[in-house]
Amino acid sequence: MDAALLQEALGLADAADSARQAAAVLRERFAPLRVIVVDAMDMRHEKPAAIGARRALYLGASDGHCWNVTDDPAQAAGFFVVDKVAP
Repeated sequence: MDAALLQEALGLADAADSARQAAAVLRERFAPLRVIVVDAMDMRHEKPAAIGARRALYLGASDGHCWNVTDDPAQAAGFFVVDKVAP
């Protein structure tokens, strides 16, 4: 995954009406990457890979069973999509 792909993903996610719609668009565009919708509260201690006007994206890595947030694009197997919370 590179910076251009991440920015494209963020643009698509931000344009969607909801996090669930964003996930559907990202799943279609970036198959076979996995896309998971997560509540912002669950990600409060994680650093997003990209932040848009409406959504934040986190990179997800998996060992085949468990998922975790990664900051290494080479490890990314998908995205966690979060609706931004107003400050």
